[in-house]
Amino acid sequence: MPSHPDHTTVIVGAGPAGLTAALALARFRHPVTVVDSPRAPRNSVAASVHGHLGMDGVTPAEFRARAWRELSRYATVARLEAEADSVVPSPGEGFRVAMGNGETIGARTVLLATGIVDVHPTDVDGFAECWGRSVIHCPSCLGEENAGGRWATVADNAQLAGLSPVAFRAWSEDTIAICEESMPGLESARATARSNGGDVVTGTVRRLHHHQGVLRAIELTDGRVLERETLVWTPRQRQQPVVRRAAEELKLTVDDAGFIGVDAFQCTSVPGLYAAGDLASRWNQSVTGSTAAGAVAADAIHASALLGAVRP
Repeated sequence: MPSHPDHTTVIVGAGPAGLTAALALARFRHPVTVVDSPRAPRNSVAASVHGHLGMDGVTPAEFRARAWRELSRYATVARLEAEADSVVPSPGEGFRVAMGNGETIGARTVLLATGIVDVHPTDVDGFAECWGRSVIHCPSCLGEENAGGRWATVADNAQLAGLSPVAFRAWSEDTIAICEESMPGLESARATARSNGGDVVTGTVRRLHHHQGVLRAIELTDGRVLERETLVWTPRQRQQPVVRRAAEELKLTVDDAGFIGVDAFQCTSVPGLYAAGDLASRWNQSVTGSTAAGAVAADAIHASALLGAVRP
């Protein structure tokens, strides 16, 4: 029998953070329902997952398939394939998680682990075809697969623009930064970049010349063409609708970019509501970072169940 059947947890999201938390809680014999969205996950366009010990090089689909095979061995874990719509407090129960189809689930604790949404530029021809292959947001994820060629990065601040030749040197000895001419600190950034073997180019990207997603050159709006094989570009990001709605309705603490604030135990500003993975981390959006956060959240949820309190 589960050790605490009255303390159920709903995990919203079935990426690395959510699945890791589910496995850890299953090992505690803790009842868990994982709400798995039918939509394609954020990393579905990537050819492979990297940096996760024992999983390095597997496809995103295989990563998830292996995780679900492992979780299927535990009787306390249930999988619900649905789109979570809202998370609201429920007196005497903790929370109610509502699905888009009208179904609701009660839970003593909830873990938000939906990841975030990348808002791709719609006015850059070729971006979608190259995204996740030769246009990357995370060098630690796909830098090795793009090593040795000429790199560029779209920078929105002087520090990134100036230090990019150093930041990406492990993968490329030829890196330039592309930024708007109005960017504050432009000349200082250019001087720093050049002193480290790189350069800063001003302009706006209009088109990516590629062959089946393999970048060949970057065309700017003024017609200049920069021959490059890899482009580092972190697009604007926004929360999934269920997370954005929860943040607004429950008055969650968020930073200036909308990322959910959590404490050392991955608990939000609302007791019993946890968040882990990319939705709570602007700087460490990686498989390993998300799995670590999911494990921390699971430990905290288990401790709260043992203590009969909402948080440890």
